[in-house]
Amino acid sequence: MKLISWNVNGIRACVKKGFEEFFAQSDADIFAIQETKCQPDQIELAAPGYAQYWNSAERKGYSGVAVFSKAEPLSVSYGMGIEEHDKEGRIITAEYDAFYFVTCYTPNSKNELLRLDYRMDWEDAFRAFLKELDAKKPVIFCGDLNVAHREIDLKNPDTNHHNAGFTDEERGKFSALLEAGFTDSFRLLYPDKEGAYSWWSYRMRARERNTGWRIDYFCVSNRIKEKIKGAKIHSDVFGSDHCPVELEIEI
Repeated sequence: MKLISWNVNGIRACVKKGFEEFFAQSDADIFAIQETKCQPDQIELAAPGYAQYWNSAERKGYSGVAVFSKAEPLSVSYGMGIEEHDKEGRIITAEYDAFYFVTCYTPNSKNELLRLDYRMDWEDAFRAFLKELDAKKPVIFCGDLNVAHREIDLKNPDTNHHNAGFTDEERGKFSALLEAGFTDSFRLLYPDKEGAYSWWSYRMRARERNTGWRIDYFCVSNRIKEKIKGAKIHSDVFGSDHCPVELEIEI
């Protein structure tokens, strides 16, 4: 089974930059996108053979996630069931026979860490949400989690320790999430691989120089980690400031 996740940084803009070509070429069983920045009626994507599920923010042009699935899920839910966290269109959960699939666009802590306190509350709620699902059947979750977990996961760790996405608080919450029973698929297969990034600033030719961060993930319940067959970062695919990430798993 091939799964793809991509923060498209505005699906309407990404469509003009080759999204549909990559979508068709990838032929994923499930394709998740984050930061759609639109309502479902604002775009019509060519995705024959896929059921589509959208969760948009109340605020137009902001956040939003979507899932495209070849197989129709048993059920689909939106958000975590917590009003405080469900207004920004950040989570879709699709239930299948053997697993839950969750796509997530984690809130950014913002400049000067203005939203760090909210982010900490979100992290606790999201971890509890995943653990509740995991108690029923294995979970595969993916998305832009807005954190570089280890120093190896970004180009310049020394100068970013107090910046959004690499604070001790955010990294600690991701550690706690993994310790709750989940595995970072890419690091399972490539524990020491350097220069593997999924996001680059638009400034200062960052992508050209590969001055990036790995903040897009596929994680799985520990009890199915041995089913992971491959993990890829498609750094050669453009159209967003993020690139797609991939998980191959037999489940």
